[in-house]
Amino acid sequence: MAALRRATLDSPQVPSLLSRFGPASWTRTALTLLLAYAAARLCVWLGTPIPWMIGPLLATALVSVLGAPTESWAPLRNVGQWVIGAALGLYFTPEVGALVASLWWAIALGVAWALMLGLGFSAWLRRLHAARLNLPPAQLMATTYFAGAIGGASEMTLLAERQHARTDLVAAAHTLRVLLVTVTIPFALQAAGVHGLDLLPPAVREVHWGGLALLGLLTLVGALAMQRLGRANPWFMGALVATMLITLADAQLSALPVAFTNMAQLFIGISLGVRFTPAFAHTAPRWLGSVAVATFAMMALCAGFGWVMARLTGLHPVTMLLGTSPGGIAEMAITAKVLQLGAPVVTAFQVCRLVAVLVLAEPVYRWRYAQAQKSPA
Repeated sequence: MAALRRATLDSPQVPSLLSRFGPASWTRTALTLLLAYAAARLCVWLGTPIPWMIGPLLATALVSVLGAPTESWAPLRNVGQWVIGAALGLYFTPEVGALVASLWWAIALGVAWALMLGLGFSAWLRRLHAARLNLPPAQLMATTYFAGAIGGASEMTLLAERQHARTDLVAAAHTLRVLLVTVTIPFALQAAGVHGLDLLPPAVREVHWGGLALLGLLTLVGALAMQRLGRANPWFMGALVATMLITLADAQLSALPVAFTNMAQLFIGISLGVRFTPAFAHTAPRWLGSVAVATFAMMALCAGFGWVMARLTGLHPVTMLLGTSPGGIAEMAITAKVLQLGAPVVTAFQVCRLVAVLVLAEPVYRWRYAQAQKSPA
């Protein structure tokens, strides 16, 4: 039953057990893929940033919220995360590994920043909506806390469910936050002319088909191992960790074909876009409005924090912005990779934040709840 709930949260368009074995409708899936591909080609022609993710994301979100029967097939989303995880792992050469290890203190500050940002966001939501939502105090705190936490949508929604929160509001908040960050930051960077600052290219740039097959097998083993262990984002994290270990060992198997990474971005874009159902559009408009305002405020705060971190580390401010931004790990890592803005550093910051938030979210919530019981806001 837990697996079914998780599948439903990851792909709310799929209502039945068929989501575990194949799409509920091959026709809907095929048409969604065609729409996404056309949108990606249009964005390539228009010259938008990260066109293979933003095009499918915006197109599927638009038609989904209008009621079109779009569908994201979970195995394709997994393949997309698998490919992107492997592509990012290829950046972690021994030189990059040493650089990231030397930044441990900055990564720790980034984790603390994310936790404080989430606490501030949730406190603001609670204060703003306490009277409007008309929820019992405990449910209100759980709903606003997990909606404000800067973590993965599925994981935070499942944690919120355990605390009897309004999971629809939590899922909607995370979905909107990730969409706004994913679209806003790349367009802002393109408008500012920021790209191509990465001095640390992947370990190998040529495709070797034998090495690619071996890399695929090893990363598949890593993804399945993570899945069996019940880890978050197993297809992304498993492929990333496996490829990192290979690359850190200075083994050069193969680069990934550009077509592979383009299709991976397309699959991830679709999986985000189909979350915007007609029901989403009717979810407490004031709640969504406040989430949007807070998201833009957090992006501005992260820009300032990123500038400070850049001064402390000597890295580019945009790399630090992407590493500390309140977006999703795959989306920010893709942005850094495509625009060549320090992909390994961004990935390290985002991965560590994801793990820390997953581990600390519930203990911090219990502490926050105990504090509120002593001194209700």
